[in-house]
Amino acid sequence: MNQSKYKTDAETIKQKLDSVSPTMCLAKWNQVSLHLPTGLTNSCYHPPLHSIDPGELAGNPAALHNTKQKIDERKQMIKGEKPKGCSYCWKIEDTGQTSDRHYRSGEPWASRDFDSIVNNPFNKTHAPRYVEVNFNHACNFKCSYCSPQFSSAWAQEIDRYAEYPTFPPHNAPEHFQGRNRPIPAREDNPYVTAFWKWWPSLYPHLKHFRMTGGEPMMDKNTFKVFDYILGNPKKDLHLNVTSNMCPPDDKIKNKYFDTVKKICLEEKIEHFMQFVSVDAHGKQAEYIRNGLDYKKLMDNCDEFLSRIPSRNSITFIITYNNLSVTSLNGLLKDIKALRSKHSSSYQRVWFDIPLLRQPVWQQVTLLGKAYQDIHKKNIDWMSEDTGEENFTQFKDFEIDKMNRNLAYWEKNFKDDSLAKKNFYLFFSEHDRRRGTSFLKAFPEMEEFWKECSLS
Repeated sequence: MNQSKYKTDAETIKQKLDSVSPTMCLAKWNQVSLHLPTGLTNSCYHPPLHSIDPGELAGNPAALHNTKQKIDERKQMIKGEKPKGCSYCWKIEDTGQTSDRHYRSGEPWASRDFDSIVNNPFNKTHAPRYVEVNFNHACNFKCSYCSPQFSSAWAQEIDRYAEYPTFPPHNAPEHFQGRNRPIPAREDNPYVTAFWKWWPSLYPHLKHFRMTGGEPMMDKNTFKVFDYILGNPKKDLHLNVTSNMCPPDDKIKNKYFDTVKKICLEEKIEHFMQFVSVDAHGKQAEYIRNGLDYKKLMDNCDEFLSRIPSRNSITFIITYNNLSVTSLNGLLKDIKALRSKHSSSYQRVWFDIPLLRQPVWQQVTLLGKAYQDIHKKNIDWMSEDTGEENFTQFKDFEIDKMNRNLAYWEKNFKDDSLAKKNFYLFFSEHDRRRGTSFLKAFPEMEEFWKECSLS
């Protein structure tokens, strides 16, 4: 298998980053995730979220991204220090693997500004090239690893039943009051107001703009962005949306699909990427992401690719956790089937597989060698197609990410009795509240379930 440009770029940028410092990461400047319902931000999805100071926004809406904490972390990177919040990449690199620090910095949207960033590293108005924004926490799902900050359905459950009886209590209502309370869409939100003030000056710099949630199909700001792009085409823009692909109403789905089709077919942007969140196959995926109909999700993905035949792709985001392992092969086969059906002139179906880090009891590192062996078999299966490169074949960087997850897993495996106890307490309560059954969904994990019950 020939090495992909994606992997080559990551290896090339490492030398440039090292010329500044061994901890330099361009994502700290050129990428931002904005969680506007709570006024929180981070550079990418790995570091913990931190607060945006609303007092700085009136005079400088770019302070949504250029926070005091990020500027301090940029200073640490310039000096070769390791910001604590970036531990995900440091741990991956400790295993000898290529981390997202290299992959993200090596992408053209990040690397293009290397010189200007190095020459003016502490610019408080720096405009990022990759912006991910959550306007609203409205969502019809209650994913097991989510919280009321990102899901209104979760918030309703916590209002009804209160916290989960783990140690310490999980998703306790008091954690989502005051500063941490998501601002409902019906209320004035200074962070959303600041975003729309920033938008006209931010838009010309963008290479990737991604909307998340909540569920973006349920948010009016999604369609406000679409309308702006229809009126202001940007031929080099990659427009991205992360969805559960199971909206509560087909009218919402059809409006969404029709608008995306218009954007793509009228060539208002360079490319539209539909990110789809799913972490396992079939009934096990439905258990992890409460509210999901797996067949409906796959049918909607097939419909999306059929109705909008050009200038778009789908990327499945697999947040890899200990409930993903035993059925991942089924999901990968479905991904490959979609590739075979829809990728005739270019690759239209991708996947990424970041490791889940919170809650601790759902990390893969809680599972031992038998489960690692299942993961290894998936890597072997993915690597079998070594003939002429085609659009259905798994790419080297996809296999590389599977390998690095395994390396991290093997290095950080921990038979953690408290985490096992919390696993049992959480999912027992999950079953009671939601009418589910762990053992019916995961009969092959019965031995692990019993271990957790005795912890």
